[in-house]
Amino acid sequence: MDDLQVPPGPGAPRGLVVPASELVELFSHASGPGGQGVNTADSRVQLSIDLATTTALDAAQRERALEHLAPRLAGTVLTVVAAEHRAQRRNRVAARERLSQLLREAVAPPVPRRPTRRTRGSQRRRLETKRQRSQTKATRRRPERE
Repeated sequence: MDDLQVPPGPGAPRGLVVPASELVELFSHASGPGGQGVNTADSRVQLSIDLATTTALDAAQRERALEHLAPRLAGTVLTVVAAEHRAQRRNRVAARERLSQLLREAVAPPVPRRPTRRTRGSQRRRLETKRQRSQTKATRRRPERE
């Protein structure tokens, strides 16, 4: 198994390289139909990486990745499973692509919110509604003494 290459993107302008020593690959029987092959071949691939200890991420990237991927993590370990192909080799490629895509999205900084202005029509409608409400309440008041 060789290093995992993550393509360049926002948050990682030169991309990322995850050393092969930090990736853990496990193989098991894939579930579902498949006849004789499903019972004999360990084609399901489970690829894991510990985000807290990996050398591929700097401090800012690690923080963003841990925050972005929090629902998917078991502690600080991110696990990706691929079992859609019959061949183990193809599942290994699929798992590596999936992990690469997840890491690329996770290290991207959040897009800042662009402030917007109210439209002239919405301001006019709001003020008109306020005027109507004020008029309704004014008619409920007790008349003033002269």
